[in-house]
Amino acid sequence: MTETAIAEHGLIGDLHTAALVTTDGSIDWFCSPRFDAPSIFGALLDDERGGRFRIRPAGPHTSTQLYYPDTAVLITRFCGADGIGEVVDFMPPQDTAASVTHRIARLVRCVRGRIAFEVLVAPRFDYGRRPHKAILVKNGAVFVANEISLALHPVREPGDEHLTEAHVDGGDVRLRLVLTAGQARGVVLETGAAEPPREIRLAEFTALFDTTVGWWRAWLARSTYRGRWREIVARSAITLKLLTYAPTGGLVAAPTLGLPERVGGERNWDYRYTWVRDASFSVSALLALGFAEEAARFGGWLGDRIREGDGGAGGPLAVLYRVDGSSDLAEESLAHWSGYRGSLPIRIGNDAAGQLQLDIYGEALDSVFAADRAGFGLPHRGWTAVRAALDWLGEHWDQPEEGIWETRAGRKCFTYGRLMSWVAFDRGLRLAAKHGRPAPVEDWTWQRDSIYEQVLNRGWHRTRHAFVQHYTGDELDAALLRMPRTGFLAARDPLWLSTLDAIGADLVTDSLVHRYDPAASPDGLAGSEGTFSLCSFAYVDALTRAGRLEEARAAFEKMLTYANHAGLYAEEISPTGEQLGNFPQAFTHLALIDAAVTLDAALG
Repeated sequence: MTETAIAEHGLIGDLHTAALVTTDGSIDWFCSPRFDAPSIFGALLDDERGGRFRIRPAGPHTSTQLYYPDTAVLITRFCGADGIGEVVDFMPPQDTAASVTHRIARLVRCVRGRIAFEVLVAPRFDYGRRPHKAILVKNGAVFVANEISLALHPVREPGDEHLTEAHVDGGDVRLRLVLTAGQARGVVLETGAAEPPREIRLAEFTALFDTTVGWWRAWLARSTYRGRWREIVARSAITLKLLTYAPTGGLVAAPTLGLPERVGGERNWDYRYTWVRDASFSVSALLALGFAEEAARFGGWLGDRIREGDGGAGGPLAVLYRVDGSSDLAEESLAHWSGYRGSLPIRIGNDAAGQLQLDIYGEALDSVFAADRAGFGLPHRGWTAVRAALDWLGEHWDQPEEGIWETRAGRKCFTYGRLMSWVAFDRGLRLAAKHGRPAPVEDWTWQRDSIYEQVLNRGWHRTRHAFVQHYTGDELDAALLRMPRTGFLAARDPLWLSTLDAIGADLVTDSLVHRYDPAASPDGLAGSEGTFSLCSFAYVDALTRAGRLEEARAAFEKMLTYANHAGLYAEEISPTGEQLGNFPQAFTHLALIDAAVTLDAALG
């Protein structure tokens, strides 16, 4: 077998962790008890040694996959020679404190005819590095690996024993489940179970399904978006919620690691953490949809990080954190796995945590400003933290850095980092004026204005007639598509319109946008990469603000065709249209929401 294509997955989760389910009924990625824990199922990155939890018909079949409307409940439908069946997958939401217990519920149904389903539960604990035992017990099965355990609970009715055949195969458990039209059974896999496996009656399982569906529909009903693209915006909102760690409010960049930006290349990163940048962008996107509670939760998470002030060389803030707010993210490689289609190395942890990326201060302060405008206010402790962050930035913004794209070719004076430093001081000044808070206004004003003049004098390239990536070259950078959104320049300022044209000519191909050109601007890594879907949606936003609505709408509609069957996006799109990079990526879905809201409002 070979690894399933990145796009051939749906996502389920319980607000603590998440699982990817293939269109052939296999869970081939799942970490527990939280997003950044070691994997239990990892066939996505090694088909032979990664482990999986698969339910599919025994014979030849075709399959399709969809979400139950307005929920995170996933349905995989199978058509075989003798009948039609489906597997309904979900994880009951846990909007509570951290827990080691998490449930994957899998309902198996025969819709028409007769189908024999094969069930394989093959965990591989700790990225496949920890051995385990599989044991059949009276009412199910258990998998034990030292202090880690799984319990497999059967969903069945009295007298069902003749329907199933179960046996242990090494460290795996295999079952055969034969159903006829109208019958429904299933299994529940529980991590960290406190009790032995037990039989679950179908009525109890159905109630769990109904509760989960009701939870998601009640949550989505809070959305205030009534625009043209409600379905895809709702799916993006649900995806962002699935990527949020409920105990802290932190948003992970993606639930996966090691998925390549170029198949066979080395651009393979661990994204199961909370980036200050990504999560800050989520505040405006969530507020635009009416999800104020989620925006407030992240605001609290961000405030805690600023007050802790342990960002190391990067100042009061680190670039990224674990979902619990800790920053132990030393990078290492999984040498024993083969990688997605041979893409190596497979990194866990992320050394970008120790980089200097000045833009995060602008993004953080912009999110604080947006939350304040939404009525959340800024408590005294929060203002004290803001002042400390800006005091640090005032002494450090005028130096080389690694930049938004986390390059590994040495520090440079990136224009985007300077732009967002301007945003930080600008938002700090606005907050101080609005609330009458004590602040070194004269110094902050000088800092803000100095950055403005520097960007205009050194970030603007007279030959290219555009703002460029850094001060010592003429390469373009799609990160600067956010310039008019920040208010640094008006969206129809001639300097910005010229930059937008240059980006369109150099980095855009039929709505697909490269973040930069690695050949022209070496980033310390070998090979090329696909187009960046975040940038593609940011391009739509920039076109809209520039008044080029027909172009913007065409580009947006084209981007919608690159979503997978379930409305999900990875990080990048390859030259063949294949989804690449970690999946699904929060950044992409955030940018989609921003573009949809901006474009819809402009169209009227």
